[in-house]
Amino acid sequence: MAASTNAQSKRLSIPEFFRGKNIFITGVTGFMGKVLLEKLLRSCPEIGNCYVLVRPKKGVQPRDRVKDIFNSKLFEKLCEEQPGLQSKVIPISGDILEPHFGMSVEDQHRVCEDVSVVFHSAATVKFDEELKLSVQMNVSLVHVSTAYANCDRDQVAERVYEPPLHPRKLIDAVEWMDTETIGALTTKLIGSRPNTYTYTKAMAESLLLEEAQGLPIAIVRPSIVGASWEEPVPGWVDNLNGPTGLLVAIGKGLLRCMHGNFHATADVVPVDIATNAMIVVAWYTAVERPSTVMVYNCTTGQMNRLTWGQVERMSHKFFMKNPCNTVARIPNPRFTVSNLRKTISLVFDHFIPAYVMDAYLRLLGRRPMFVRLQDRLWKAVRSLEFFTSHQWNFCNDNIFMLLTKLSAEDKKTFPFDPRSIDWSQYMENYCLGAKQFVLKEEISELPKARIALQSSLAHACVQVATNPAGFEAVVCSGGLETSSQKGDYSPFFVESLAGLGTANVPESPHACSVLVPWTTYLFLPNFFSPVHLLLLTMHQLCGLKDLWMQNSLAAVL
Repeated sequence: MAASTNAQSKRLSIPEFFRGKNIFITGVTGFMGKVLLEKLLRSCPEIGNCYVLVRPKKGVQPRDRVKDIFNSKLFEKLCEEQPGLQSKVIPISGDILEPHFGMSVEDQHRVCEDVSVVFHSAATVKFDEELKLSVQMNVSLVHVSTAYANCDRDQVAERVYEPPLHPRKLIDAVEWMDTETIGALTTKLIGSRPNTYTYTKAMAESLLLEEAQGLPIAIVRPSIVGASWEEPVPGWVDNLNGPTGLLVAIGKGLLRCMHGNFHATADVVPVDIATNAMIVVAWYTAVERPSTVMVYNCTTGQMNRLTWGQVERMSHKFFMKNPCNTVARIPNPRFTVSNLRKTISLVFDHFIPAYVMDAYLRLLGRRPMFVRLQDRLWKAVRSLEFFTSHQWNFCNDNIFMLLTKLSAEDKKTFPFDPRSIDWSQYMENYCLGAKQFVLKEEISELPKARIALQSSLAHACVQVATNPAGFEAVVCSGGLETSSQKGDYSPFFVESLAGLGTANVPESPHACSVLVPWTTYLFLPNFFSPVHLLLLTMHQLCGLKDLWMQNSLAAVL
C-alpha cells in the first residue's frame, strides 16, 4: 500500500501532465467531443492549444461552428469562470473521410510537430491508414470505440478480437465493388451483429492494433452514452440519439411498446463519466507507456447495474409528475419480449391511428404527416431494440486498475467510478435534461403542462365511468396495462386517477394540449356514448386537434 502511494506521489497529476501540452481532437462537434473539450479546458486551464478538426458544413466555416459550440449551455459555466480559454481552441478545416483527414499541408505539419495528445472520437474505419504517417513516437493517442464492437459475444474482455476477415482485404475490395455487391456482402460479414457500425468499430480496433506497434495508444470502449451525471450541468444532453430519443418518445406519449427485456441490463454510461475516463486513459498511457495496446471497457453493468425495467418505471414516474408541454397521449411505456405483442401494438396503437389522422388531415386540406413521423420513430426504435433485448458481460479490470493509479485530488477532479451513480437521481436529471436542453421547455411551464395532463386523465375517467367498454379501451391503450415481465399494474396511472378528486382540472378544454389515447377510438361502443361524443365535439370546437397537430409530433421529430 505504501509503495502504491509513493508511486502515485511521483507521477504528475493530470492537470500537471496537460500543462503546456497541445492536443488534437476529432469529433468535437459531437456529443462526447463537446463534453471532452469543455472538461479539458475547465479542469486543465494551463493546457496548451486545442486543435479541433471541424468539417465545413452547409456554408458554415469551422470557426463559426466552434463559436456555436461555445454558445451552448454546456460551456456557460466555463465562459463565466475562465472566458479567455476560448482563444486556445483552434479549428482546423478537414474531413476524416478524406486522405490526410482533408487537412492542408500546413495544418498537417502543425499537428504533427505541435501535438502531444490525440483524442480520436469521430467514427470512421479508414483513418488508421493515414494515422501511421502522421502520429509520431511522442504522441499519446486515445481511440474511442464502442463496447458493442464485439456484440456478437456474450462475454467481452478488454482486448482486441481478431475479425473473421482482415480489414485491409475488405477495404481494398470495397473500393471496386458496386453498391449492390457491397450490400449482399455486408449481410454475410456482419453476421449476428445488428449493424455495420458495430462491425466497422471492431475493424477499426483491429487495424489500430496492427499499426500501433511501439506507439502509446489506448482504446476506450464506452457503452450506451447518456446525459451527464454531474458535470458541468446534471442531465445535459443535446441530441435525440440513443436513449435520449427513447425518453423523449416516452415523455411525449409517442412510444407505447417496444421490444426489450425488462430484466436485461441497460448499460448506460453518463457522458461525463466516459470523458473523464478518456482523459485519465490519455494521462496513464503517456506517463506509464504500457508495452501493449490497452483496452478499457467503460461500462456500468458489472459495477452498478441498471435494468431496462428500471428505465421504464423511472421515466414513466418522471413524466407523469413532470409532463412535457405537449403530448400525444398519456405516457405509459412498455417493454415486451413478445414479437407478437409488439407487432399488435405497432399496428393498432401506432400505425392505424396515424393513417386515421392523416386521412383527417386530408379532409381538412392539409398535408398528411403522421404516417411519415411514425415511420421515422420506428426506424429509430428498431435501431435500439437489439440493445434493449440482449445482455452482455463486459470485463472492467483495466478500469478498476486505473482507479487505483489516481491520487485523491485527481479522483475528485476526474471522477469516473460508475459505482458513484445514483440511478434514480440520474434518470430524473436525464428526463429533465431532455425537456430543457432538447425540447427547449422551461421549468416555469410545468404547472400548465400538469394541468393539461390532468385534463387528459379526467377524460379517461369519464370514459370508464360512462361506458363499460371505456374501461377496456383505457386498459388496451396502456392506462392500466400490466408490464411485460413484472405482472403488476402501473401504480403511477392509478395514483394519477386517485388524485383527480383534488386536481385543478381546467374549466375549458382549451387548456388541454393532450390528445385522448388513440386506441380508445378503435372501440366502437365508445362512439355511441353520448357523453363521449359530447366531449369529442367540445375538443374539436375548442381547437384541441389543431393545437396537438401543430405542436406535438412536430416538436419531437
